[in-house]
Amino acid sequence: MTDDLLILGRVSAAYGLKGWVKVQPFGDDAAGWRKISAWYLAATEKGPWRQWKAEECRMRGEWLLLRFAGVADRAGAEGLQGCLLAAPRRSLPPTAENEFYWADLIGLEAINGKGVKLGRVVECIAGGAQTVLRVRDDGSETERLLPFVDAVVHEVDLAARRMRVDWEADW
Repeated sequence: MTDDLLILGRVSAAYGLKGWVKVQPFGDDAAGWRKISAWYLAATEKGPWRQWKAEECRMRGEWLLLRFAGVADRAGAEGLQGCLLAAPRRSLPPTAENEFYWADLIGLEAINGKGVKLGRVVECIAGGAQTVLRVRDDGSETERLLPFVDAVVHEVDLAARRMRVDWEADW
């Protein structure tokens, strides 16, 4: 994948009969993505990525609905099921203070208040009430699930590629 693309969701299913797809957004403000006209789809993070033009985009609850040029019916939409959905960073709305795109959190090192390195963020998971960070310590293969809330995540430093968390190594 090019460095300019951020993965924003996954096509979960066809929607209706006229070529619409239902997208599971990886984030909680997909409504801001409605103005994006050039999307990229791929079966895996490694691509190959193919550009698709969105003809229509709308929200239905927490789901993003898209209709792409050249996809005229349900069968065409079903062919996109499971694909990852990405967009160029420059086409995305800017984040507010203390807001982050999930793709920017992946790879950050989690360090607790005692300076203990807990591992790196390998995945962000949409939880019911909040996002959950899956942190893996490659040295010990230990995995932790940390809620992405102010009480746990005290600081995110994208430039230094780390976050300071209130979490003990033995939890």
